[in-house]
Amino acid sequence: MLLTRTPTLPVVRIVIVDDHEIVRECIRALLDRQNDMAVIGLAATGEQAIRVAERLRPDLVIMDLALPGLHGTEATQLILGLLPRAHVIVLSSSSIEASVHLALQAGAKGYVVKEAVGTELATAVRTVMAGERYLSPQIGSALDEFNPADGGSRTLWDDLSSREREVLRRTADGASALQIAELLSLSPKTIHTYRSRLMRKLGLANRSTLIRYAMQHP
Repeated sequence: MLLTRTPTLPVVRIVIVDDHEIVRECIRALLDRQNDMAVIGLAATGEQAIRVAERLRPDLVIMDLALPGLHGTEATQLILGLLPRAHVIVLSSSSIEASVHLALQAGAKGYVVKEAVGTELATAVRTVMAGERYLSPQIGSALDEFNPADGGSRTLWDDLSSREREVLRRTADGASALQIAELLSLSPKTIHTYRSRLMRKLGLANRSTLIRYAMQHP
């Protein structure tokens, strides 16, 4: 009797980048159950992600945005500069359209929200590796017209109010919440609220990364 061998699926070699160990391990457990995927590396920061990607040369990187130190979009750009054939899928808790635009501008081919069911990430990996873009349904249809060739229509900076930009500029100057409150005739509590809103909008993890972003966008 002639036996036919089932074709072996090409295995996608994946690096996972997230600053929470439990998230990294959960994603690895999910993807390692897929016959066509293998997690070959893990990273907790953007800087570490670049070193791991350069050493292991993965096919695909799953990237969080709110990382300590180097932001996920910056890490994405640098990794793709080193490995132009690699792909990046952002896995983020933020579904704000400006965050998605920024990720796509950085070169990401997919964007999955962390609220998604586990199987969606595997679907996103297969879709991106097939040469198509994948966006979680929760993101909305407004991004359907996004064109990387023209750099997108908006950036995160465009979505900030004038007051938010002012708080960001004062933060970059090293002013404390009390000093900013006095300058803008607001309460320190209001300034803390603005800073929390800015970190949420910009996908930043803490005040130090907010200051770094502020210094890069004078």
